[in-house]
Amino acid sequence: MPAGPERLDATDARLVQALDADPRATVLALSQQLGLARNTVQARLARLESGGLLAPFASRVRPEALGYRLSAYVTVQVVQRGLEEVAAALAAMPEVLEVTALSGAADLLVRVVAVDADDLWRLTEQVLALPGVERTDTALALRRYVDHRVDPLLRRAAGEEPASG
Repeated sequence: MPAGPERLDATDARLVQALDADPRATVLALSQQLGLARNTVQARLARLESGGLLAPFASRVRPEALGYRLSAYVTVQVVQRGLEEVAAALAAMPEVLEVTALSGAADLLVRVVAVDADDLWRLTEQVLALPGVERTDTALALRRYVDHRVDPLLRRAAGEEPASG
């Protein structure tokens, strides 16, 4: 993974907040809402997109809408020096949504989705069969209490107090 993206300034944070509130907002609407020149908004959006500061739109699609009702986290222990190969093999599996390298007993945390319990079994067996994988442990996600969010961080970056919930 490349080095992290550059840091957002307060204006960028306000722009991303406005875009998060209304993803279909036009550049003109954003510029009016934020009190910025249209060219400024357009240039900042282009920089944010090209710099990798904005996640792809597909990350907003819920897997349940595609028939994947089960979500699980699989921790994976990998043989020494096999991390890159295992990560690449996991990236080739459509049901793998995220792969994160960890410190500690497990080497990778893999977020997967499945249609049902049998599909999850098939998927975990497929992960375990990958060359370089020593051991896996699967935990079924039962309920999400906090969805992925960055709004409190954007509020802080924009100079606002994060809303306490």
